[in-house]
Amino acid sequence: MTALPTRKDEAWRYADLAAVERLWPLPAAEQVSIAAVESLSRTIIVTTDGVTQLSLTLEAGAVARLDVLNMAPGYGRIELDVTLHEGADFTLGGAQIGAGDATLEIITTVTHAEPGATSRQLVRSVLGGHSTGTYLGKVAVARGAQQTDSEQSVKAMLLDRTATANAKPELEIYADDVKCAHGCAIGELDAMGLFYLQSRGLTPADAKRLMLHAFVAEVFDGASEEERLVEAALARLGAVL
Repeated sequence: MTALPTRKDEAWRYADLAAVERLWPLPAAEQVSIAAVESLSRTIIVTTDGVTQLSLTLEAGAVARLDVLNMAPGYGRIELDVTLHEGADFTLGGAQIGAGDATLEIITTVTHAEPGATSRQLVRSVLGGHSTGTYLGKVAVARGAQQTDSEQSVKAMLLDRTATANAKPELEIYADDVKCAHGCAIGELDAMGLFYLQSRGLTPADAKRLMLHAFVAEVFDGASEEERLVEAALARLGAVL
């Protein structure tokens, strides 16, 4: 049996290891392969504690979009291992909404194995109470995978000073003709924006809800189940505020 992870393992540094021990051993990762020029769209909504592992391979010219909403009440971890072959295209839209003592994680490894592939990762976290939200995302560009185009955008909103956000977008590049970018920001709701909305007649709670709606909804713009994702996120935000 595989040994339990420890904090010496970077991928588990911020995990709730007591929760992981209760869930151990973890089920094997789901293996999905998308044939050349085929496409896949999948929605994952997490409302119970657990670890979801998905290994995804995109053959030449394949297209995949994953939309993930992590709202586990205690411990929710989503691991994605994605391999892109020539000209493949991968998009991840991810949102995490945490309250209480929840620990929520999105862990990704996206490997550009061949030239001309593109990947986009857009992740937003809203964290209240003593919750913790983590995104660890590695983009690996193999030797010879020229004309790679990859982007990571990670933002977290802390509703309480007791909440914690961890973010580590990472690039490992072994090709010289690439376009790779990542950005990360952690902050609080804009006080001036809240004041403006309240001056227009919104209650403080409604003003917060409206701003957080916009913050989360952008992740799911164009998703195949956009309405379902946004409605579920709004319901959870209502419970968190």
